Amino acid sequence: MKQSLTRRSFVATAAAIALSSRAHAASPLRLGMLRTLSPAPFYMAQERGYFRDEGIELTFRFFEAALPIAAAAVSGDIEVGVTALTGGFFNLAEKGILKVIGGGLHEQKGFEGSAILASNKAFDAGLTSPDKLGGHSFAITQFGSSFDYMIGRIAEARGFDLKTVQLRVVQQISNMIAAVSTDQVDATIAIASQAKPLAAKGQAHIIGWVSDILPYQITALFTTGRMILRNEAVLRGFAKAYQRGVADYRDAFLRRNAAGKPVIDWRTDAAIANITTYVFTGDPQASEKILNGVGYYDEGAALDVADVKEQLRWFKARDQVKGDADPDSLIDTRFLPTR
Repeated sequence: MKQSLTRRSFVATAAAIALSSRAHAASPLRLGMLRTLSPAPFYMAQERGYFRDEGIELTFRFFEAALPIAAAAVSGDIEVGVTALTGGFFNLAEKGILKVIGGGLHEQKGFEGSAILASNKAFDAGLTSPDKLGGHSFAITQFGSSFDYMIGRIAEARGFDLKTVQLRVVQQISNMIAAVSTDQVDATIAIASQAKPLAAKGQAHIIGWVSDILPYQITALFTTGRMILRNEAVLRGFAKAYQRGVADYRDAFLRRNAAGKPVIDWRTDAAIANITTYVFTGDPQASEKILNGVGYYDEGAALDVADVKEQLRWFKARDQVKGDADPDSLIDTRFLPTR
């Protein structure tokens, strides 16, 4: 009896040690992001245990804007971030602290990501296509933002003078939507999940899609040089889990049938269930909003390196990025593939 108890005690102790070892082996990692639909592959990977499979204890840290995410990485409040690459981001990256390591949401021809919206008043007066944006007012959150970049690149692509566009800084995306729907500005840009309901209610007109005009790496994954130096193995595990999330996301939302229409099936339903843990929670129209707002992710979470460099070029040309660092020094391609 004593021998049996001793054996059971040994087994229990060994199991406790094993559990403790596994718990201590898990690497804590904090990911900075906006609480929007755009980081959906991360939501799916988290809910499906992919980060845990790689020995990573991932925590989401939600922010209200892009630049604070980059600043949080610099200060050490997060280890990785995913957001738009703004002028502010590039100013921090040029100091050698931040590194872009992977792709995120991407404007891809054939997929409706960001809509160009015209107000009813401007549309009735002739603003019916992106080519006609010159001479009109246009709402953006702030100078150096992704919206500033998109209207600038659209001007280059469509041949109108950006200087003739009256850029109205309104600070928040909700203010951009409100401004165009109440005829306070002539135009703005909004993601599909916001633009389509607005157009359906007759409060604005979709006059084009950014994806039909230019390729654009809207969001990207980044970390710090310090994190790469000290925790390369952890980042490789993180990248692997992220890729599994992207693969599931593409399978759920980006498949097309012979007619070119999205395939909606049980995979889609399962993905929506994962996503609504974080956004549109409890919203009876969650499925519709998610399907309306699905954006494009490249296979393998690939990064559009050429566009990241083009973004840096554009911000520098407008004197919104001050440094002169080599663009290649801002990008580390060892973790995820490139386009």
